[in-house]
Amino acid sequence: MKTTKSVLLIYTGGTIGMLAGQSSDALIPVEFNDLDQHIPELSLLDCTIDHIALNRPKDSSNIESPDWMALQRLIIEKKDAYFGFVVLHGTDTMSYAASMASFLLLNLKKPVIFTGSQLPIGTLRTDAKENLITAVEIASTEHNGAPLLQEVAIYFEYKLYRANRSTKINAHHFQAFDSPNYPWLMRSGVHMEIQNDLLLRPSGEWKDVVVGQDLEQSIYVITLYPNMPDAIFNADFSAAKAVILETFGSGNSMQRASIRDFLKRAAAQGLPVINVSQCLGGAVEMGRYAASNVLLEGGVINGYDMTLESALAKAHYLAALGTPYEVFKKSFVDSLCGEISVK
Repeated sequence: MKTTKSVLLIYTGGTIGMLAGQSSDALIPVEFNDLDQHIPELSLLDCTIDHIALNRPKDSSNIESPDWMALQRLIIEKKDAYFGFVVLHGTDTMSYAASMASFLLLNLKKPVIFTGSQLPIGTLRTDAKENLITAVEIASTEHNGAPLLQEVAIYFEYKLYRANRSTKINAHHFQAFDSPNYPWLMRSGVHMEIQNDLLLRPSGEWKDVVVGQDLEQSIYVITLYPNMPDAIFNADFSAAKAVILETFGSGNSMQRASIRDFLKRAAAQGLPVINVSQCLGGAVEMGRYAASNVLLEGGVINGYDMTLESALAKAHYLAALGTPYEVFKKSFVDSLCGEISVK
């Protein structure tokens, strides 16, 4: 007998729902109604499943802030009607969208699981079926009458990761995602392994604070590399709401006058500058090496062990709220939804 639990599948596009076009072998999105016909096993799950497409399906390379806001509005509109949500999304920018959703749905206390596939659902060796079936199963799992999972996550290749700790690591293997600085939350095998002590248990109240506000702020990302031109730091940043520096190792940079001058202008402008590492694993430790002193002395915000995707999402979120400079700096180093390890 079916339970009253219900899960909403939200299709945004991506490889999981793509087929070769008529004029070429390039993959293009198909309509969602053609997608669920390939997975009759979904009917065996102990929940009811509805589905909806988010506007016109897109390759995830084309998904940007209007789509993030549309997804947020849809989930908020449906939050009282569904036990959980599964978002089908292209893998290329899944970690960006899922990280953004973790802030836009702060304290929602419901499962929102992003998944997709490396091979289209109609191909022989597709990974789409297992990813989707297990994602729905997790989204409908309860504990003491409440959802077991109460955060935004990514499920891929037998593992569930916290969304804002995840990043895409491989374009060709089924294990496309990893969470370098935070352990997996659940692992699917013969039995489902659950690391209960790692699951997020939001204590704050749900507040619909960002709907209708503009996420299209200018957040600049500068990746440091040897011999990069000073002109990058001498550029006009007057339109920027925040700048993220992808630095070397544990948060180091070259020691240049152009960087010192840029940081002085940023501080005078009230422009937050954030330090995240280019390394997949580890954390920013400004002051550990002299090579980070120019950033430490310039008042750069420590991104600790945040992914670039999460730092970008958090910067967008705080800027959308009109967060003042000093409050922005303090809020960025506080963990809002498990995105940062605060030591």
